[in-house]
Amino acid sequence: MDIPSLREAQALLAEAEQLNPGPWVARSVNVARAAQIIALSCPALDADRAYILGSLHDIGRRAGKTGMRHVIDGYLYLRELGYDGAARICLTHSFPYQNPRAVFGEWDCNDQEFQMLSDTLLSITYDDYDLLLQLCDSLALAEGFCLIEKRLVDVFMRYAQKGVDSSVHMKWQQVFSIQRYFEQIINCSIYDLLPGVVETTFGNTQSLRTR
Repeated sequence: MDIPSLREAQALLAEAEQLNPGPWVARSVNVARAAQIIALSCPALDADRAYILGSLHDIGRRAGKTGMRHVIDGYLYLRELGYDGAARICLTHSFPYQNPRAVFGEWDCNDQEFQMLSDTLLSITYDDYDLLLQLCDSLALAEGFCLIEKRLVDVFMRYAQKGVDSSVHMKWQQVFSIQRYFEQIINCSIYDLLPGVVETTFGNTQSLRTR
């Protein structure tokens, strides 16, 4: 099997949280939930598979506080366990625009590792699970589901001082293209499916109305 069972995936994530506690774990669960919810409305997708892939997409963060290196660490870790399908998502989730240099911040890896990642990424033909997890990675914070724009700005603000490649705008455009793709499949807005988007995006809406 190219992915672990749900129980195995939860155990892997729990172990990773012990190694490197942080909000990335809660966000991984929310990415998984978003993927599961959207997949339930897509006849060609399996919702359980989507959830498992979502929960493990950032598993490379088990190795500690790193930048883009978590992509490589997750990919290699899950491949060593024999879960090539889940390893693939560790790699592809960060690249809706299929360019290994379209990243926030810097690549904290050596040249050989970057070349391996680049060659592998460019050899992949994305399927709907790759696209789904790229979308859901832009729909979730540790606190819950949010507008894509909030997540993109959140990432930009955290990494702007470390450097932003000029091709990142292509990455953002591709995220919105993937959003339109899935909305055509489900015949509604993705936000119609995800609970709490307004609250997570804008905070306490009741207090905003009373100001």
